[in-house]
Amino acid sequence: MDTRLLEMLDEREIVGLAVRYASALDQKDWQLLHSVFAPDGVLMAGALGEVRGPKAIGTAICRVLDGLTTQHLNGNHYVLVEGDRARHTCYLQAQHVRSGMPGYNWFTIAGTYEDDVIRKPEGWRIQRRTLTITWTNGNRDAHTPPTHL
Repeated sequence: MDTRLLEMLDEREIVGLAVRYASALDQKDWQLLHSVFAPDGVLMAGALGEVRGPKAIGTAICRVLDGLTTQHLNGNHYVLVEGDRARHTCYLQAQHVRSGMPGYNWFTIAGTYEDDVIRKPEGWRIQRRTLTITWTNGNRDAHTPPTHL
């Protein structure tokens, strides 16, 4: 197969990781989320700090999203493939809605994901994902997990 075609397929699969990540969060599908990360994958995300391993990442995100309806959107993808490793960046906007709150019941986060990606036998996986928040809008309390966690 042509080298450029293989590179395009790699790029498409890597962008697909970002789509699967967003879908997993919105659907609260923790098995799907686990499939996005390498076994020793790392997530660096704001107040969560550094979380290691797909199971721990899923648990941490589950706590943050408890009780929320969300929609995570990604765009402006950039992928640089170098053999079995790649760099991926994209913008994100994530809408978080907590029903039953007085006043504004939503909180929006916008920023950038920066990923180190690695090719595994089962396909491309995120080795390290870093979220950098650029701006927020709305009621921050709508994003705050309930105190019973």
